[in-house]
Amino acid sequence: MALRLASTTLFRQSNKIATRSLSTAATDSSLDRAKTPEDFERVLQTFANIRACAVLRTPTSDACPKAMQACIDGGFKIVEFTLTTPNCLDHLSDFRQKYDGDVMVGCGTIMNTDDAERAVDAGAEFIITPVMLPDVIEWCAARNIVSVPGCQTPTELVSAYRAGAPLQKLFPGVTGGPMWVKAVSSALPFLSINPTSGVTLENAGEYLSHGAASVGLVAPLFDPAAIASGDWDQIAKNAEKVMANVKEVGPYVRK
Repeated sequence: MALRLASTTLFRQSNKIATRSLSTAATDSSLDRAKTPEDFERVLQTFANIRACAVLRTPTSDACPKAMQACIDGGFKIVEFTLTTPNCLDHLSDFRQKYDGDVMVGCGTIMNTDDAERAVDAGAEFIITPVMLPDVIEWCAARNIVSVPGCQTPTELVSAYRAGAPLQKLFPGVTGGPMWVKAVSSALPFLSINPTSGVTLENAGEYLSHGAASVGLVAPLFDPAAIASGDWDQIAKNAEKVMANVKEVGPYVRK
């Protein structure tokens, strides 16, 4: 009972903070790179409907568009290009132009607001950070840009939420996997957790059915051996498999 009451109180307090932050952003359209509240809602609803994001990191620039094309051919509708990939923003811009309105494109491994600015200028529709960076979260929140910061503990997840991040990336993976997500999302129901590391083609649906809002797929989707050998058909098959598991769970009910 005590835990339930504490959770409810924390939810109300955190919700007031987040609502106040978002309402401020909505009235300050003069900020550079500001998006509309409607665009913010569109991005969040797309995450809720699709529930799986392809996270690509390749050692060469040449492999990047081929691997990403393969996963889109396999059914992915949300994709993330990471800044550790050579010429990442050029590829992101190309795919945004090619698939605008059909595939939602974001940028990951954002480490500061300069990175975020360059990513948004290239066409990124959402921002992913590997760790919890309050300055990036606040920069995005003030502009109605969805940020998904990396968090490792319940404390970091709540801190990210309070700073203005509507989705919280669980990274790296934690012991217990889906059951950990179930325990934390039950105790802190206002969170919208996005596990990334540790999510496989087989257990993606399990994470979602245990409380995750969405999941990110990295190496299990983009098999390094397949990328090295140019086996794009294998990546497309991986995408088909994981998306089939995700679709069985159905859309996420936003909080």
